[in-house]
Amino acid sequence: MRLDHPVRRYAGSVLLVLLALAALYLVTLLYAVGETLLAGMLLVLVALAAWTYTSAKTMALRYLFPGIAAAAVFVVFPMLYTVSIGFTNYSSRNLLDFERARQYLLDETWQAEGGVFSFALVSGGADGQFRLRLQDQDDETKVFASPPLALDGAAAEIRLSAADDATASADAAPLTEVIARQKLLKPLTLVTPDGVKVRMASLRQFSPVQPLYAAQPDGTLKNLRDNAVLTPNFKTGFFETAAGEPVTPGFKVGVGLAHYARIFTDSKFREPFGRIFLWTVAFSGLTVLFAASLGMLLAVLLNWDSLRFKGAYRLALFLPYAVPGFISILIFKGMFNQSMGEVNLVLNALFGVKPAWFSDPFLAKTMILIVNTWLGFPYMMIVCMGLIKSIPADLYEASAVAGAGPITNFTQITLPLILKPLTPLLISSFAFNFNNFVLITLLTGGRPDFLDISVPAGSTDLLVSYTFRMAFQDSGQQFGLASAISTVIFFIVAAITLVQMRFTKLAEQSGR
Repeated sequence: MRLDHPVRRYAGSVLLVLLALAALYLVTLLYAVGETLLAGMLLVLVALAAWTYTSAKTMALRYLFPGIAAAAVFVVFPMLYTVSIGFTNYSSRNLLDFERARQYLLDETWQAEGGVFSFALVSGGADGQFRLRLQDQDDETKVFASPPLALDGAAAEIRLSAADDATASADAAPLTEVIARQKLLKPLTLVTPDGVKVRMASLRQFSPVQPLYAAQPDGTLKNLRDNAVLTPNFKTGFFETAAGEPVTPGFKVGVGLAHYARIFTDSKFREPFGRIFLWTVAFSGLTVLFAASLGMLLAVLLNWDSLRFKGAYRLALFLPYAVPGFISILIFKGMFNQSMGEVNLVLNALFGVKPAWFSDPFLAKTMILIVNTWLGFPYMMIVCMGLIKSIPADLYEASAVAGAGPITNFTQITLPLILKPLTPLLISSFAFNFNNFVLITLLTGGRPDFLDISVPAGSTDLLVSYTFRMAFQDSGQQFGLASAISTVIFFIVAAITLVQMRFTKLAEQSGR
């Protein structure tokens, strides 16, 4: 046991050092690939972990640190990353950083004047080696071949010679092998016996290829075909011609508060944002009101002692919550179909009408509230049933002695006693429905769209689905603008939740 004691003593320290070195290596890799924000957060967590598990003053924190680290990586970092994108011009046209966009343009080539050569990849004799066989398309008697190559991907200038009979008649490798080695072939520059330099132009051709752009000392790029000059514009995030025309791909640049200003000042965005915000608040509030009211009513009815087959009723009413939500939504989408849906078939048989649920804005909103109430009331019913069970039966017995009826029992006993513990659930339900992306996307897709605006937005869009359409369905895919809207949504939900919690606290204090 004495021999094991030093090992046990230092094993923990050695393990901690190894983990710290591995974490620092990961931080270095993340920083090298440009993930500065994530690398910085991990570096802070590594330093905090080293202090936590080496200091005698942080014994209690050691048990909490894994949860804190997980929250920082999976909750805090995505929030910070989203907020940071909102201050950039990040979009489908501005995906790269400046250096990568510049290198992309420098890598562009153009086919210069000269002969075009048919290309074939043939065996080089030894395992893993190949020869490149080129045939002049203008003079098919000119066939050239390279020496045996390992094709390791390194850029090289290779001189060709006249192909011997064996190489000229060798079978060409199938196109699949050429595709598999395309990245290894592109860096090669082949020089014919006439001194013509050719590079890979397609899977079956080599031709004289030259760089399209050349870097200039002042940071501009010169077009070698027409001598035009591209100047980087760090306000728009594009290389631009002398006439101001942007050249793709663009690069990411900071735009400050420009996206937030567009949301609230540009009429193209301000008008749909205001309408969608009001509908989002109304949808969340009405959903909570309808689902909670229906769930509470059913809970009270199922708590009636004289009611027979209560177990069967509870099972039947709980089934909407047991079925996956997306399945129920898609079923309702078919049921509300204007031509063949069951809802319109019944309405047509009874009243001779077939409402346009998906094309009329008011009816579309009504349909959404109906479906969401159906999806939400079972959970509210189960919670209310549990809360009602916790109410002392003596109160109802005393009420019965006093001659009170069911309505008096509900308004004077049941509702006041279950409303207070139910309030936090109502607040969380409001926040959830504020961002109920799945319902809107699967049921209506946000449509019918507004006809008087140019951005993708519809009368049934919530702020979250509006953000999604702005980021992924608009032709520009404006990720920066969508991130700014997401940040605004976050603060709106946080503010509404704080106000609701404040009023709840005041109501609790006044009720004491």
